[in-house]
Amino acid sequence: MNSPRLLNPSPADIALAAQTLAAGELLGLPTETVYGLAADALNPSAVAAVFHAKGRPSDHPLIVHVASPAQVRLFASEVPAFAQALMDAYWPGPLTLILPRRPGVADAAAGGHATIALRCPSHPLAQQVLQQAQALGVQGVAAPSANLFGRVSPTTAAHVRQAFPGLQVLDGGACDVGIESTIVDCSRHAPVLLRPGMLTPAQLSAVCGVSVQRNAPAPATGSVDTAAPPAPAAPGSLASHYAPRARVRLMQAQDMLSRLQTSPGLAVALWLRTALTVPVRQLPMPADAAACAHELFARLHELDAAGVEEIWVETPPADAAWDGVRDRLQRASA
Repeated sequence: MNSPRLLNPSPADIALAAQTLAAGELLGLPTETVYGLAADALNPSAVAAVFHAKGRPSDHPLIVHVASPAQVRLFASEVPAFAQALMDAYWPGPLTLILPRRPGVADAAAGGHATIALRCPSHPLAQQVLQQAQALGVQGVAAPSANLFGRVSPTTAAHVRQAFPGLQVLDGGACDVGIESTIVDCSRHAPVLLRPGMLTPAQLSAVCGVSVQRNAPAPATGSVDTAAPPAPAAPGSLASHYAPRARVRLMQAQDMLSRLQTSPGLAVALWLRTALTVPVRQLPMPADAAACAHELFARLHELDAAGVEEIWVETPPADAAWDGVRDRLQRASA
């Protein structure tokens, strides 16, 4: 293979990206959510390289990205009707489904768990790479966020290169969604939301015809897979995650103003919807949840690079549209 470099969205470089995966090497892959650190999901040594590069525990499962829903049966032993309905409505897109895993398939990518996390991304470059890689024998691509474990997720190729200077990265521009996919556990009797994203429980419930639960206990009988654990391990589920070097604090704008007035000279930067007249760096936060999600990680990268000790973020609104943003900020501040 060629030496690692930043790949352009040209036919030759897209083909090279697919060849990189087929060769068992790692690739920085753009998706509509965040950039992924991609590897052949059925190549144990390639998957091991992902865990090693990120510093990620090997039992913390990875999401396997597929080019189309037709590949799901290669990895999943069963697809409930409500899971199929979610795929029909939201794939390709920012939705990950956890399904019972076929025994012996993608053990390393699944972290040894009995379930598998699957997603079909909508980013056009990701689709082209996945399709060309499939033609080369790569049936699925494990691709956690291309950052060091627990740190701020990357939404540009530059973010990926900062974390992994020697990695070959396909530059797909800034990610449209900006936060990781919604994760729904479909391995039990009913869908359970394990990680919020830009799809709300109401939207998901309307599509699959079953109420999407939150943190519901597994039933004793009647589940899709009675051997599945009560709460399957899911990416991005740790209390502390997505964190910059600077400490992140969530607070109301009035509390920011009070603290700055009583303690001038603090090495802080602000990201907020409410403009304040204070002598510290501040960036405007969009009032729309989707626009805020698009900017979130880029803003944390930007303010962290300014060298401040703390980043103060205005607490998001309480409505469901902001659940994904709120989740990421709460974990970043944990």
